[in-house]
Amino acid sequence: MMDFNSMNSKFKKFAGEASTVFNRAVQFTEEKLGTAEKTVLDAHFENLLVRAEKTKQWTEQIKRSTEALIQPNPNQRMEDLLYEKLDRRKKERVTQYEILGTNMVEAGNDFGPGTSYGNALVKCGQAQLQIGNAEREFMTATVNNFLTPLHNFLEGDMKTILKEKKILETKRLDLDAAKSKLRKAKSQSTQQQDDVVAKAEADLRSAQAEFDRQAEITKILLEGINSTHAHHLRCLNDFIEAQIKFFAQCQQYMSDLQRQLGSYNVNSSSNSSTGGGTSSGVLGATSAASSFSNSSAPLRPSAPPAIQVTAPTPTEKKQARVLYDYDAADSSELSLLADELIMVYRVQGLDPDWMMAERGSQVGKVPTTYLEVLG
Repeated sequence: MMDFNSMNSKFKKFAGEASTVFNRAVQFTEEKLGTAEKTVLDAHFENLLVRAEKTKQWTEQIKRSTEALIQPNPNQRMEDLLYEKLDRRKKERVTQYEILGTNMVEAGNDFGPGTSYGNALVKCGQAQLQIGNAEREFMTATVNNFLTPLHNFLEGDMKTILKEKKILETKRLDLDAAKSKLRKAKSQSTQQQDDVVAKAEADLRSAQAEFDRQAEITKILLEGINSTHAHHLRCLNDFIEAQIKFFAQCQQYMSDLQRQLGSYNVNSSSNSSTGGGTSSGVLGATSAASSFSNSSAPLRPSAPPAIQVTAPTPTEKKQARVLYDYDAADSSELSLLADELIMVYRVQGLDPDWMMAERGSQVGKVPTTYLEVLG
């Protein structure tokens, strides 16, 4: 059974703490009402507080923006945050470049890597996969060398500063409450109240000492923001270096891809000479070709036609529309694009399932099942 002295001691301690909290609340309320004086910190200390608050706010903002940069999907960011709170490993996700690259490679293999389009798709897909891997390395470097230090500062040093700042505020309220108590005691001082004044003066000295001690601790922590800025500057340099490496890798992969693909020169002059229109498919192919105009040899270069035929009279030529894409098997054939218009004619000795076709200066045989002869 707890003895009386122990209970009495605990009660006095509780009463003293309750009185302190009450005095703080009264002081705070009177300050807000403008009926009580408030201890003002020196200008240097105030500047340190302002700089610390700015550091906290902008670090949080930069951290959020960087997280959005490497993970634009807000739902996935929330999921990652949940895993972090639960102290569980985050999911390994496939990047959008890797998804695109995989689809391109699979499509190219399905169309046939031996065809011009299939081969180009495979090469483009492989380049996208390389960019995806580079992006993954960039994200990892950004998290480790930039985001993690910012996070550690906010969760470590900044929380300590805020904690000590809060303690300093309570010490300041205690100090100002002691000053107010002493002023009231002196204003009502009588012979019998000298002891009350003496006790108020002692409380003030104690509160002043506590406040000065806490102010010094807080000031030291606030001045440490200089070191924080220097550290964050090094982290920023690491982030920029990671970006430079990522962009350089992307440039290299795309340059290599451009050299591999070469140029697809689709000459549509035959369409204009025959008065026919150009389909959207041909326009798309021509546009794609122009983007690679400065590259080396094409992926499937077209050779001069192996069959040399004396041009028949114009009345024997007919205009035809291509129904499907067709890739030439050898140099005697002519590759076709769906919906393009070409001139066709028959040649003596040529298989009835084939016709000769002209596209500008290009001549070669094509299968009749791929054509719709217009007349």
